[in-house]
Amino acid sequence: MAASSIHAASTGWTSHTLQRAKAEPAYGAFLMLWIGFIAIPLIMGLDKFTNVLTNWVDYLAPWIADISPLSAHGTMMAIGVVEIIAAIAMILRPRYAAFVVALWLAGIIVNLLTYSGFYDVALRDFGLLVAALALAVLARTYTKPGLRKGGMK
Repeated sequence: MAASSIHAASTGWTSHTLQRAKAEPAYGAFLMLWIGFIAIPLIMGLDKFTNVLTNWVDYLAPWIADISPLSAHGTMMAIGVVEIIAAIAMILRPRYAAFVVALWLAGIIVNLLTYSGFYDVALRDFGLLVAALALAVLARTYTKPGLRKGGMK
């Protein structure tokens, strides 16, 4: 019986959220960006430990590897931890985490622009940075400052 009440509650929330997204395109955009900026850093951060998507060390500019106290692989694993933390922060506080993610993307862009051959990826990440800033703007409307308690504020 408890399982069905949980299912009904989650279905109600999902239904309400989808209806609101249909009625308010800006809210729909907020949801898409929010979910995307949870998924992207989480997946990429976790992949820093498995290298299923790519060999991430190949994207690390040599000058960053030179100044890092860690090996290139260790640096990428540390970056992965930061990305996972960014995804968690995005779940909890998108109003603020979106700015953190935008700054993080700016750092990635600097890394890529200083490492010949990755200008296309830097341009893509600039697009992600703009999207993160758009999420920050939308989050001012669809979230409230302060700690989340029991649902999206």
